Amino acid sequence: MASDKILIGISGGSGSGKTSFVNSIRSLFTEEELCILSMDEYYHPRESQQVDQEGFKNFDLPSSIDYKSFKNDIEKLITGKTVEKEEYTFNNAKKEPRLLFFKPAPIIIVEGLFLFYYNEISELLDYKVFISASDDLKVIRRIKRDRIERNYPLDDVLYRYAHHVKPSYEEFIAPYKEEVDIVINNNKSYDKGLNILKGFMNDFLK
Repeated sequence: MASDKILIGISGGSGSGKTSFVNSIRSLFTEEELCILSMDEYYHPRESQQVDQEGFKNFDLPSSIDYKSFKNDIEKLITGKTVEKEEYTFNNAKKEPRLLFFKPAPIIIVEGLFLFYYNEISELLDYKVFISASDDLKVIRRIKRDRIERNYPLDDVLYRYAHHVKPSYEEFIAPYKEEVDIVINNNKSYDKGLNILKGFMNDFLK
C-alpha cells in the first residue's frame, strides 16, 4: 500500500452487523477522506450460482463471488482510479439497480463475508477487523434483512441459514478470526470498537 493510503478490511458472519458498522464509519468521514467498497456488489449472476440438493441457490460460498473483479477494483482504488459498478440487488424485483461510483480516498475500507478467505485480497489489507456476534442474534438479523431488503420468504431465510449460512461461516469465515488485528463484539453494541477504529483513522488522516 502506498504511504498516502491505507486499506482496512472488515469481515464477520452474516448478520453480525458488518453493514451497520460500516455505515456508522461512513457517517463519520467525508468522501474525500474515505471510500468503502463492499463484496456484496460482486456476486456472480443468480443463474450461475451453485444449486443445493433441494434446489436452493447457495449464495454463501466463496465461489458465489467474482473475487477477481473485486480485487481488480480494489487495486484501481489503490492507484487512484474511480470504480464504476452496477448495484447487485439479490433478485429483489422491487429494487431498481443503481449505477454506483467509488472514488479513491486516503482510507479505503473493503468489507465482505469472504474477505479474509481469498489470499490475493487478504494480502492487500493493511489492517483486518472482524465483527463478532452470537448465532442467535445473527439469525434474527438475517431474517430482518432478507425479508425486507431482499424479499425472501421466511421459510427460505431459515432454510438458507441452517444449510448455507451457518456451515459456510464455520468453514470459510470463522477460522480467520484468529488472524485479524481487531475483533469487535457486537452482541449489544459495537460503539466501543467504532470509537477505536475512528480514532485510528483520524490519526492516519492527520
